[in-house]
Amino acid sequence: MTIKTRFPFENIELPLEERVTDLVSRFTLDEKIESMVQYQPEIDRLGVKPYKHGTEAAHGMAWLGEATTFPQPIGLGCTWNPSLMKEIGSAIGDEARVYFQRNPAINGLTLWAPTVDMERDPRWGRTEEAYGEDPKLTGELTTSLVQGIQGDHPQYFKAVATLKHFIGNNNEINRGSCSASIDPRNMKEYYQAAFKPAFVKGGAQSMMTSYNSVNGIPTILHGDVNKVVKEEWGMNGFIVSDAGDLLGIVNDHKYYETYKEAVAHAIKAGIDSITDEKEKCCAAIREALAEGLLTEQDLDKALINTFRVRFRLGEFDPADQMPYANVPESKLCAPEHGELSLQAARESIVLLKNEDKALPWNKEKLNSVAVIGPLADAVYRDWYSGSLPYKVTPLEGIKSKLDGKNVTFSSGNDRIILKSSANGQALQASAGDGGRLQASGTEVAGEVFELTDWGWGSYTLESKSSGKLLTSADDVNIAAAASEAFGWYVKEVFKLDEQDNGRFAIRTWNGRLVTAPNGGADSLQVKEDESIGETELFTKDVMADGIAEAVAAAKAAETAIVIVGNNPLINGKEEIDRPSLDLAASQNELISAVYAANPNTVVVVIGSYPFTLNAVNAQIPAIVYLSHAGQELGNALADILFGDYSPAGRLNMTWYKSEEQLTDLMDYDILKGKRTYLYFDGEPLYPFGHGLSYGSFRYSALEITNNATSMEGNVTVQIQVTNESSVAADEVVQLYVRTEGSRVERPLKKLVGFTRISLLPGETKDVQLIVPAEELAIWDVTRGRFCLETAEYTFTAGGSSADAKVSATITIAGETIPPRNLALQTSAENYDEYANVYLDESKEGGTCVRLSQPEGWIKFADVDWSNGSSAFAARVCGGAEGGGISVLIGNATGAEIGSYTVSPGGEQDWETIRIELPGSKLEGDLFISLEGSVKLSSFHIR
Repeated sequence: MTIKTRFPFENIELPLEERVTDLVSRFTLDEKIESMVQYQPEIDRLGVKPYKHGTEAAHGMAWLGEATTFPQPIGLGCTWNPSLMKEIGSAIGDEARVYFQRNPAINGLTLWAPTVDMERDPRWGRTEEAYGEDPKLTGELTTSLVQGIQGDHPQYFKAVATLKHFIGNNNEINRGSCSASIDPRNMKEYYQAAFKPAFVKGGAQSMMTSYNSVNGIPTILHGDVNKVVKEEWGMNGFIVSDAGDLLGIVNDHKYYETYKEAVAHAIKAGIDSITDEKEKCCAAIREALAEGLLTEQDLDKALINTFRVRFRLGEFDPADQMPYANVPESKLCAPEHGELSLQAARESIVLLKNEDKALPWNKEKLNSVAVIGPLADAVYRDWYSGSLPYKVTPLEGIKSKLDGKNVTFSSGNDRIILKSSANGQALQASAGDGGRLQASGTEVAGEVFELTDWGWGSYTLESKSSGKLLTSADDVNIAAAASEAFGWYVKEVFKLDEQDNGRFAIRTWNGRLVTAPNGGADSLQVKEDESIGETELFTKDVMADGIAEAVAAAKAAETAIVIVGNNPLINGKEEIDRPSLDLAASQNELISAVYAANPNTVVVVIGSYPFTLNAVNAQIPAIVYLSHAGQELGNALADILFGDYSPAGRLNMTWYKSEEQLTDLMDYDILKGKRTYLYFDGEPLYPFGHGLSYGSFRYSALEITNNATSMEGNVTVQIQVTNESSVAADEVVQLYVRTEGSRVERPLKKLVGFTRISLLPGETKDVQLIVPAEELAIWDVTRGRFCLETAEYTFTAGGSSADAKVSATITIAGETIPPRNLALQTSAENYDEYANVYLDESKEGGTCVRLSQPEGWIKFADVDWSNGSSAFAARVCGGAEGGGISVLIGNATGAEIGSYTVSPGGEQDWETIRIELPGSKLEGDLFISLEGSVKLSSFHIR
């Protein structure tokens, strides 16, 4: 049968690559340029429809309207359940299809999820968006989510997952201009290791670069986008830049002076779709083409990548050929998706502490409970949430379980009346004036506001008459008009600056003063200048003491539950790193007061990240953690509290006792900085993988089969797990490895396998975990490749990284890394140890070492000096000040065998220097010491 088509690209019998190439070849140059941006235009003469790359879908479809909302990714990470993640991905893909069918020009099928960034620092403002601190856990979970989103069809995709953000993106401060210093071992074994599985195993078809630089190179220009992601990992989809980042190469990084240079480099570096101002970017492409910085073939390469994905989404094929062409409307917020959200929320909940079996509660015996706290009757969404179709708060979930019994509620917040200090008039929200605040006059009572203290000077005020939040939405007037604290700029947050005599000034989200003009006779407004007078001062009358109310409720109840945590839009979000790891001081005060009133107190923390809960952990018998878990939060929590579901969530991050256990936020070297459970040698509050159960489990001895004698082999670990309790429960079997006899420092323990299993009372299950040899390998900096070393490998299985129930040791006959041959050109970044240096770009190509302090050094161990020791030659740059470079043997203060003074110059003025060495046979490690502004990119010794 012959299929009649106008053009070859319409012929479904032709190979995909032939069809895509034919389509792109028919675009005019202008059409190619216009198609390089996020909103690809309609090309009517070819039947190409308008299309948008990028629809947010971090934990459900976002920003398009109502959609099933799942727990935040940080919570999904606590499920340790890849099969659940695939189901969630499939549900998200279904709902993406429904929205696409409604408006295909705007609601695209390339979804910006999941976030794969490694969370080596819990102070990151976007901790809620990713899956934890471990690359194995993150890799497995995101791989399954990608598979669910994209579907199982061999030819067509349900939707396409765009992994975020490549790479080294774990801070918000100066994110558009900062540079993360990441050496090759950290990069290969940690940061890139998290991204690899979603491409190699999951088949992810898209990826987004991050705003930051790595080693001085903006990631939008980073060579590993092409070299690693596209070539090594075989990703044949497309790469997209983050919003505004193309122009940011000039505006923020100051890397180029012109947009034409920036766009040319970015496209050649692998960016296929630009998310930025269309007019400026297209103009820059035209300039780059005119001046020979880009060729039309460069555009063709990028467009073939984006349109290949559009073909596989079925856009150019008959609907009857495409299994995802007509997803029914009923799939949007479908009941089965709601059940899946409930299951995900249940599985995500972590029981942190359960002294004397304080939980679960017995709903037959429990007659009264006080539900307390600022998050007890709330369900919050974050910036990347959709509109919840419904929501069940913790209070509602508990009431449902204790139907007809005594459940009391107190938020623990004060209720206040605001007064103008100028004349003592109370302020009132006028429903007839858009909720604007104005003086009430002495004959009318003032508006009562519930004041929620989120810590660090951040407050929200809710009108008790309307239920609306005070907001400075238009940056001019103050009104009780917001239904929630939400927005890129959260204008429902106010700062109360204490002054004198109990008076305070009120500041808006951006620090502007609030004023009551004419002594309060007019509506409250945002002030233009910073002078504080009587009309900028206020007092408050406390109408109800929140803690006193909470204490009274706790005393009157058999048990109390205090529900605390964070608001995802306040004190930590995109563009704002967290001010502290602590709970808000007011929340700690509330917990202590309630516990003093009733020792039968349980604490629930609902949060977007780990917290330091030292006082809470010392006081409270039972502590539960979950993320902002979506529409079914209250039901899921109640199921755990009352024992209808045994908790089995496990922490995906180390919970530290103090920020003092962390190094600087910009320290991306997890090895030297002792970051994450992999290298942290202190005592955590709760370890990685921690989580208690209502069940108890017995592990049999490990049986290990070793076939790992090369990078292609594997180790198989078999174990039996028995539920010794009388309750059905899940166990998360976690397998870690520790290596002895390595050339380099290895992790204290490393997750190499896990599985979540469900066990009935008394049931035993066989568990088999297969560990690929590559997951036991290290990046050998001496030869620039992964290496499975001959060494002893101790495998430990248990319920957390600190729960070593059973272990066994084997010897793997891999390879021994030979001594360093420094006669070969050696990149300075391939050091074994360092002090006071960081990595930056050498624009000759590659990376250089430069100083963070006036003096520093790098070390190269296990040197084979038989290859030469008569001269040291290096590529160096003196920088603005110049300085010195010295060669030492043994240690950083050891015998100096040569030195050189480098003259000042430009930041990228590189030269070759030569230092004569003694020439006699040397022994010991090599140290290279730097002073001043000297940079070193490479060297050799002969």
